[in-house]
Amino acid sequence: MNDKRIMDIELLRGVAVLGVVFHHLQGNLFREGQAWLGSVATYGQFWWGVDLFFAISGFVIARSLVPQLRACTSAAQCWQRTRDFWIRRAFRLLPSAWLWLLLMLLASLFLNRSGAFGSLHANLWATVAGLLQFANFRFAHSFFHYEYGASFVYWSLSLEEQFYLLLPLLVLLCRRYLVWALLALVLVQVLTLRSALLMVIRTDAMALGVLLALWTARASYRHWEPKWLGRHPGLGPLLLILCGLGMGWLATDGFHATFYRVGALAVLCALLVWVASYNRDYLLPRGPLKSLLAWVGSRSYGIYLIHIPVFLLVREAWFRLAPLGTTGLNDQPLLALACAAGLLLLLSELNYRVIELPLRNRGAELVQRLGTSRSPVPSTGVTSC
Repeated sequence: MNDKRIMDIELLRGVAVLGVVFHHLQGNLFREGQAWLGSVATYGQFWWGVDLFFAISGFVIARSLVPQLRACTSAAQCWQRTRDFWIRRAFRLLPSAWLWLLLMLLASLFLNRSGAFGSLHANLWATVAGLLQFANFRFAHSFFHYEYGASFVYWSLSLEEQFYLLLPLLVLLCRRYLVWALLALVLVQVLTLRSALLMVIRTDAMALGVLLALWTARASYRHWEPKWLGRHPGLGPLLLILCGLGMGWLATDGFHATFYRVGALAVLCALLVWVASYNRDYLLPRGPLKSLLAWVGSRSYGIYLIHIPVFLLVREAWFRLAPLGTTGLNDQPLLALACAAGLLLLLSELNYRVIELPLRNRGAELVQRLGTSRSPVPSTGVTSC
């Protein structure tokens, strides 16, 4: 296993974030809704992009972390590698997350004549939940009860942070039985009806991603490589499209064929990550479209954080321009989409270059300094199952 970036995984990140952004157009950019978006939602919804992110996260993180932890020869070394992992994750994720939490809170106070950003009270509590990593629990509690706030997408970030906190401990505690523990985690969720609470703590896609990462170390992983997709280049894109449409159909509110659709989504997402993990251009051949989607994927974290504040800011701007005789935002959907897309791409690129890359490097430097300091480290007292 290595830490090289897999371009086919970047492609899936791009697909995932575009699905989430599209799903959030209705009700966020277009508050009163667009008829064509409602028609699309009848036959396919794209919130499954979050589950695809979860499967990718499980695979990518475990691909580098699990071998490092399994190679530990002492409790002190286990502690060091776990600490280093947490530091890298914190520097990678928290600066951007905290920045946009603060900006949304300020927008609810100073850029909110239209009320697009919601109430200050809701946003204040949403900010606290995002900072303290319990946004997923607050999100579940708010369903049909009260206003959450503009930062509602942080529920999935809190779940991922909880996953990053617990995964090293699970690996260390269940060394010999890790695969069985993960399989049990998947089966329990796949066969369980999802309440609001279970929806925001769903980790089946993440666990499947971790299992896939563990599989890559075995010979059978190469044996089962879908080389037939390489021999028939059109099948990969067809598989990607059919999986996307199938997951969109499963995600619709009117889907009643099974009560276990979220588990089915997790399996389909893991299937796509499995195909992408070989990095052989199976899902999409190299070309401008793949390069564009991979670029979007590399900026997907910023796009995910920023798209809701951008949608709300566009609504606020339209509201303020109304006295000048401009038509309503719902009457100019193409112009509204163009404004939102342009602003989103600009801010995401700035966030990537000014916040994400420098702070990611800073975290790596801190880990390197800690590794060469030779300072005493506490014992974890970790044992295997």
